[in-house]
Amino acid sequence: MHAVTTAPGAASRALAAFVLLSLLSLSASTPSPAAVEDPRWLARAIVAAADNRAAPFAVVDKKNARVFVFDAAGRLQGWSPVLLGLARGDDSVPGIGEREMSRIRPDERTTPAGRFRTEPGRNTKGEDIVWIDYDAAVSMHRVRTTDKSERRLQRLASPSVADNRISYGCINVPAEFYDAYIKPALGSRRGVVYVLPETVAPHQRFEFLGRSVL
Repeated sequence: MHAVTTAPGAASRALAAFVLLSLLSLSASTPSPAAVEDPRWLARAIVAAADNRAAPFAVVDKKNARVFVFDAAGRLQGWSPVLLGLARGDDSVPGIGEREMSRIRPDERTTPAGRFRTEPGRNTKGEDIVWIDYDAAVSMHRVRTTDKSERRLQRLASPSVADNRISYGCINVPAEFYDAYIKPALGSRRGVVYVLPETVAPHQRFEFLGRSVL
């Protein structure tokens, strides 16, 4: 049996052609703003642009308080409700990661939006977490239930998204979902998390989208 080899450069040209065709198929008909904000549509655009660098990734939909985990090819692996920052907004206050939590006002407790290179880490209690923005002290971790008055488990189970805003900015995930999906995809290597904005259009946070698809 003879192995079939590809001439140097042919593979890269084929990949470039595939990405181009994928992008053209995404923008052949102008999607509505609602489509662009859909995590599954965004996942296809991410893979078409090779923005995930052939790695698994997650998309956080703040408006609907959900996280979606995809494999490297953009296939949905699972999704779950999440808890997010108490305040509405897409930016972290400068220097907030260096402040004590007791000095962070309610209106400053935002979950930032954008593309984040994540990395596995541990909190001060030794629990494994996924850093979203280390400088701003924003991570994705299992939901914490130490303060029973916050009713975090009940908030996750509620059909409403109005009560999913409670954290200082971190993304709280049900423990079972974290162990089954987040940890395997992002807990052992650097990865990518895309947090959809809630105050601006997605293309203002994701350069690979561009204005042509809006």
